[in-house]
Amino acid sequence: MMSGRSAVTENPLGFSWHDSAWIPVLNPSNIMDYFSERSNPFYDRTCNNEIVKMQRLSPDQLTNMTGLEYILLHVQEPILYVIRKQHRHSPTLAAPLTDYYIIAGVVYQAPDLASIVSSKLLSTVHHLQSAFEEASSCSRYHPSKGYNWDFKNGKSITAKKETPVREEPSSLFQRQRVDMLLGELTRKFPLPVPKPAHQATETTTDIKQEVKVEKKDMKPPPEKKPRAN
Repeated sequence: MMSGRSAVTENPLGFSWHDSAWIPVLNPSNIMDYFSERSNPFYDRTCNNEIVKMQRLSPDQLTNMTGLEYILLHVQEPILYVIRKQHRHSPTLAAPLTDYYIIAGVVYQAPDLASIVSSKLLSTVHHLQSAFEEASSCSRYHPSKGYNWDFKNGKSITAKKETPVREEPSSLFQRQRVDMLLGELTRKFPLPVPKPAHQATETTTDIKQEVKVEKKDMKPPPEKKPRAN
């Protein structure tokens, strides 16, 4: 929570404001009263909203005035409210200046496009500079070989311990879906039915008998008699 307006003037994107007493009862009907609290450094008390509040006029009178004003731009109950600061030139013309979003009772100033682009460019330049520094730390020079790269001894590669990946247990929904898919695949592509064991035994016995019969039919070659001298 900020204590002064000077801090907002320096860098309003790095600060926030909230009032704990209001947070439990915030709703679209009192969110503008909450934003217009005296301790809120984002609220400019020279706006037309303050004039309407002091004169006890209807908030609809803001469209008939010119100058600085605050309007409730967007509501997403019960946590998000967006308030816009704008300069009204006529009942139908108003130029937006700044947007503020309230999340869970905490008020922040929304960054403008220039701030977002500047932050992204700064982050990109920082990472590019770090990459060039790591690459240059791995370059080596030898009088006979010239320049080369040594990534093993460079500063860019550090030994990292591989952390084991913890497998999350499957949910009941996942198990049921898997069982259903397996059942469908089994019905579409049934497994071959194995033959009974006694048929396989009979076939083996028949083969052995045929082998024995073939062996009986085969006659040995005639013996050679020695020649008489």
